[in-house]
Amino acid sequence: MYIGSMPQKLAKIFSTTTAFHGRVFNITSDEIEEPGGVKVRREIVRHPGSVVIMAVKDSNSKTGPLLLLERQYRYAADARVWELPAGRIDPGESHLAAAKRELLEETGFTASKWQSALRFYPSPGFLDELMHVFLARDLQAGKAHPEDDERITVRFFPLPQVVKMALSGKIIDGKTLASIFWLERFVRSLSRTK
Repeated sequence: MYIGSMPQKLAKIFSTTTAFHGRVFNITSDEIEEPGGVKVRREIVRHPGSVVIMAVKDSNSKTGPLLLLERQYRYAADARVWELPAGRIDPGESHLAAAKRELLEETGFTASKWQSALRFYPSPGFLDELMHVFLARDLQAGKAHPEDDERITVRFFPLPQVVKMALSGKIIDGKTLASIFWLERFVRSLSRTK
């Protein structure tokens, strides 16, 4: 679980101009002074934040828990990508509410146990998006409600197989890789305490 809050703004902002206003994100051009005294212009992709869900089903086998992955075509990568369910946080929506909504919309699953896992910036050099990762357990199957442009296939994999997929390059999505390695360590630490 992550602890603490995000730090205060360290840069002095002299001006901000919106260079692009899109459906999912905006781009600003900011004239700033960084903490070291460097005055510079930075172009930043402004994103409201997103959630990532590690939906886990306990397994009676020796392989450990099963992790729900989805596969969908991603235009920017021009590939069908295995990844964890994820999505944007809507205005006024809490991180947990967004996670519950995205899991149901994309996979049809709901969960009765939720836990904050980690948070990170996927690319802090030019993107202010903060991803909030949740662990979802005690899953119940239901009907998915994907958006009109989403064609998603979902499948459970044993965690050791998911780790192998990550290490072999079959999983290339950054949010999924970070979350998989967090989950592997979390499961290992739980097994040591039993």
